[in-house]
Amino acid sequence: MPAIEEPEKLAPEDARQLSKSLFDRLAVLEEGTHEYQYVRNTLIEINLTLVRYSARRFRSRGDDMEDIVQVGTIGLIKAIDRFDLSREVEFTTFAIPYVVGEIKRFFRDTTWDVRVPRRLQEMRMDLARANDKLTSELGRSPRVSELAEHLGVSEEEIVEGQVAANGYNSSSLDATVNDEEGEASLADVLGARDEAMDLVEDFHALKPLLADLSERDRKIIELRFGEEMTQAQIGEELGLSQMHVSRLLSRALTGLRAGLLTSN
Repeated sequence: MPAIEEPEKLAPEDARQLSKSLFDRLAVLEEGTHEYQYVRNTLIEINLTLVRYSARRFRSRGDDMEDIVQVGTIGLIKAIDRFDLSREVEFTTFAIPYVVGEIKRFFRDTTWDVRVPRRLQEMRMDLARANDKLTSELGRSPRVSELAEHLGVSEEEIVEGQVAANGYNSSSLDATVNDEEGEASLADVLGARDEAMDLVEDFHALKPLLADLSERDRKIIELRFGEEMTQAQIGEELGLSQMHVSRLLSRALTGLRAGLLTSN
């Protein structure tokens, strides 16, 4: 077969006709032979315009265009290896989904700022589509339960997917933001961790346990930890001995600790 000069400059109609002839030739050649590889490589070269055409829609993603074309070429090669002349469809129609699919897979796997499992990457896309559809139908943002029902998954999976979606984009702590006093770095306006917030959940779990105590036990705990009175002072307040107060306090605290461990 004669060499084709500048295959990338072939007119689309010429490339289609030549591709048909090359696929006919490829079908009768033994895979792995020099001639087979030459015909296959020629098919790749004359159809690279399909890859460049498909890659244009992703130019706004910010990645180097040549990198996108290289990824799309992998899709083109897969299409060539899987194309069946008996299907009676144009090769361009068959190949473009392979090319676009390979490029999309590249972005899905490499553009996350925080690496998350493939399952959650796919969940993010499903959630985005479901959000758009349900928002349009309901006239408001869908609830977790509505998203779960729409996608046929559990609410826990929806929440997991929403949390994982936060890993798609990130911002540098040195990024500039505008506040009331002008420009500042993101690190300057982020709130500091309040360690006291760690106790909120414990207080919430403790509330019903305190309600189950006797009025006297609640009073002792209030005086000891709320008023910061000594056991002797509590005894004088309630007309009890210090030893009795100590036993009552110890019993009440043991019960509260056991209740908290059970609830956790």
